[in-house]
Amino acid sequence: MRIVLVGPPGAGKGTQATRLAEKLNIPHISTGDLFRANISQKTDLGKLAKSYMDAGNLVPDEVTIAMAKDRMEQPDAEGGFLLDGFPRNVSQAEALDELLSSTGMKLDAVLDLEAPEDEVVKRIAGRRTCRNNSAHVFHVTYSPPKKEGVCDVCGGELYQRDDDSESTVRTRLEVYHTQTEPIIDYYKAQGLVVTIEAMGPVDEVTGRALTALKREGDDK
Repeated sequence: MRIVLVGPPGAGKGTQATRLAEKLNIPHISTGDLFRANISQKTDLGKLAKSYMDAGNLVPDEVTIAMAKDRMEQPDAEGGFLLDGFPRNVSQAEALDELLSSTGMKLDAVLDLEAPEDEVVKRIAGRRTCRNNSAHVFHVTYSPPKKEGVCDVCGGELYQRDDDSESTVRTRLEVYHTQTEPIIDYYKAQGLVVTIEAMGPVDEVTGRALTALKREGDDK
């Protein structure tokens, strides 16, 4: 299957992308991973992207699209893929359609993870990260440390990252509503959107998505 995964920050997109890709036995293609890989490997596209980033500018759509194209043409993606973070706007969605069409492929589904905005803010703004190890993450409500402000694993200080503050989260949500959300209507016009309730235990959300994808496949 060829799938695009969309959803606001805090909807659990990264977690679900990893789990769904594994269940469906297709590669998880993340924009963030693409950028990091190209930059670390010093590819031509990576060098170009880094030049924009170092200047404090956004990487142009055509660079992102070229990276995605290169990744989708790798052998492990022949049987399908799950795109996470791309397309990020309607122009990228149109470019993806053109790219797939030129190779005789098409998308099977666009999974739209839905979560109430207040819950999204609560999820992200409640996160606390260990200063000693950023992989140690807690949540003031859902997974609090045994001792407030102290990492259970190593005893390091827990803090709220700048990009986890409520004001930053609401800014990120506004960017999502303005730039990315319009692609949902774009894909609805093609009959591709499958809406998934993103609230609840991780396993349940994964199950809902897999059930919806199977139903979508059966309908086609």
